[in-house]
Amino acid sequence: MKGPAVWLLDLLYPSKCVMCRRLLRRDERDVCTACLRALPLYGGNPAPGPWCRGAVAALRYEGDVRSSLLRFKFGGMEQYAGCYGRLLAAACERLPLEEIDAVTWVPVSRRRRRKRGYDQARLLAAALARELGKPLVPALRKCRDNPPQSSLEEAARRRANVLGAYRVLPACAGKRLLLVDDIRTTGATLDEAARVLLTGGAGAVWQAVLAARPDGAPRQKGGPNTDEAMGVTEC
Repeated sequence: MKGPAVWLLDLLYPSKCVMCRRLLRRDERDVCTACLRALPLYGGNPAPGPWCRGAVAALRYEGDVRSSLLRFKFGGMEQYAGCYGRLLAAACERLPLEEIDAVTWVPVSRRRRRKRGYDQARLLAAALARELGKPLVPALRKCRDNPPQSSLEEAARRRANVLGAYRVLPACAGKRLLLVDDIRTTGATLDEAARVLLTGGAGAVWQAVLAARPDGAPRQKGGPNTDEAMGVTEC
């Protein structure tokens, strides 16, 4: 049973759907029934890239999923991580989980973490690790504050933008890792992070993202694409 303090908090700060922001009913958790039925499941698996044994994505990066993730990434909605972790854990059932030793993430730079107040990929990875019953290990450090990938159109420029941006940490040595990020578009960031992990001593790497743009799909226009121009502060 809920105590008086919890009831008061529910009254003052009613829960909203992570996707559409509609007020949730008492029998709903995180995602309203309508959004749950309409979730754009990714379907199949994205191409894992040359450095990974496999990859999964839970959702397609479009519509309310895109808006939700932008609020999570830029709008301070770090509490979305628990819901996202459960959604991503369901997609990870398509991976050979028994072969994976630990979960890690693609880190943001120190400057960007200070500005946002958190590293959204770490929050997602921690939630996923709890769901999967796997340890969470820091395996990468971002050593260069490169321009946001979302500010670059061409895939070649995105690949060049992340070269040399990451350094491997000793915790990854010999481990078979599940590498987590929130959004995948061209895959350039995940591929570079996986390359650094493998050349730095990791035993194997798989990728898991909450949302991905389907291979070959055009980039969506409009809406916030950088920290400076995001304008996403609604709850």
